[in-house]
Amino acid sequence: MEIVIDNLKINYVEKGEGEPILMLHGWGSSTVPYNGIINLLSLKYRVIAVDFPGCGQSDTMLSPWTVDDYCDFVLKFCKGVNISDPILIGHSHGGRVIMKLVGEKMLNPEKIVLFDSAGLIPKKSFKNKVRIATFKLIKRVLTLPLIKSFSAPLLEKARNHFGSADYKSAPEVLRKTMVNVVNTDLRHLLPSFSCPTILIWGENDTDTPLRDAQTIEKLIPDAGLCVIKGAGHFSFLNNPAQTAAILKSFLEV
Repeated sequence: MEIVIDNLKINYVEKGEGEPILMLHGWGSSTVPYNGIINLLSLKYRVIAVDFPGCGQSDTMLSPWTVDDYCDFVLKFCKGVNISDPILIGHSHGGRVIMKLVGEKMLNPEKIVLFDSAGLIPKKSFKNKVRIATFKLIKRVLTLPLIKSFSAPLLEKARNHFGSADYKSAPEVLRKTMVNVVNTDLRHLLPSFSCPTILIWGENDTDTPLRDAQTIEKLIPDAGLCVIKGAGHFSFLNNPAQTAAILKSFLEV
């Protein structure tokens, strides 16, 4: 299905009837990995999953976004598909957006599910600090006025060498967006959550480590943590049966 928001064609899927559930995917992903969850929850709920701009089959935004821009997009999308305060399910970056939406009372869901959620700025290892400092130094040198006109290829090589896989594979507008969102820490908003929240996390998640989940669980007043043994950042794909059992219990499917 398709809807136009701020002149961007946005792809989404919808299945089932009943109380609405809105699903927000992780960085660089799409609705596709969530088909199993959509099929399960659509037995009782009206489930809607949307491709963020620049992901899946949706158009890419023209200028870099912040977390606030993603929140504005979600609110406009909800209005466009005629849902109000849906149950929220978010993975990784989608969870980050949910933290902002709920923490600042833009949405008031009945329940929240967070899969391996982003939203906290992790403590950097000494190795990572050195890597970041080195890139910043190289960037500072290569953008000096005297050499800026011919240093662009070298700067691009430096970005490819020092950047993450997600950063390397993204177009420039999404690279700048990624820098904006990963440098936003939302932990201060979590104590204001007022609805039951379940955290579903991979034991071996290296993108949003389990210690993040433990911090989030402590900060949200009514939160529970379910750890999927042996799973990584896409815990719901690593063990769909256990994920389904947790969702059935929490959402009473």
